[in-house]
Amino acid sequence: MREAPRSEGGATPLAEATRRLSTHTFHGGRVEEGPDHLAVEEPLEIRVIAERAGRREPYPLAVTMRTPGSDFELAIGFLLTEGILPDPGAVVRVAYCESGPPEAAGNVVEVTVAPGVGVDLERHRRNVYTTSSCGVCGKSSLDRVRVACEPMLGGVPSVDHNTIQRLPQRLAVGQAAFARTGGIHAAALFTPRGEPLVVREDVGRHNAVDKVVGFLALAGHLPARQGLLLVSGRASFELVQKAAVAGIPFLAAVGAASSLAAETAAALGMTLVGFLRDERFVVYAGRERIAG
Repeated sequence: MREAPRSEGGATPLAEATRRLSTHTFHGGRVEEGPDHLAVEEPLEIRVIAERAGRREPYPLAVTMRTPGSDFELAIGFLLTEGILPDPGAVVRVAYCESGPPEAAGNVVEVTVAPGVGVDLERHRRNVYTTSSCGVCGKSSLDRVRVACEPMLGGVPSVDHNTIQRLPQRLAVGQAAFARTGGIHAAALFTPRGEPLVVREDVGRHNAVDKVVGFLALAGHLPARQGLLLVSGRASFELVQKAAVAGIPFLAAVGAASSLAAETAAALGMTLVGFLRDERFVVYAGRERIAG
């Protein structure tokens, strides 16, 4: 697989992730005019170049609303966690599309699949664009939502409860865009000792997770059997699924978990933690991995 350029592969530069805007603030009967910073939201089209009817040509697969930056990671992570590609080795090249109108520059990523790799593109094609708040929008049926994942038995870390409680503070250190805007999600992968390996921000919580998975894929670190994934929002089914596809056995969320997320985590042998804040958390599945 071709690795992303240094300027694209790292965390999103603050200048790209946020935008300054003149605003008026009403407070206590007063009106104050001044600048504010907003999280940037722009569309990204993901195209796959693979064999179709004896030809290799770009196939528009999905459009997602995202925060620019780490786009190659996002595209690779999306294709893997949605079960569209079997593994990172199926990709031979990832690049921005160099043709098209000027406004599309930097907003279309093409992923080239290795010859001989079977990809059912029509089956996985999104029927509508994916918003920044929806991880499974456009799926034509629920059976396509569930990506086949093997249960995680053995070889997984035991984590001290004090380490888990400190994760949100360590995540906040890497949330530069959130500190400026207050309106952007984050996902981070930690070691069992609570050391951060990668932090990614995006207006879409599922996009932030895909960027983390894409980073791991480009670095050759999948499956991430010793990883702890923390997300800044709630724990939904699709985030559990994405973690499972990446081989991550431990998912923690600052917010609540849904019933399907808890049921799926238990069925896959994962640990799922929610309401991780203020030195407390709730364990929905996989209590045996938490020490203390």
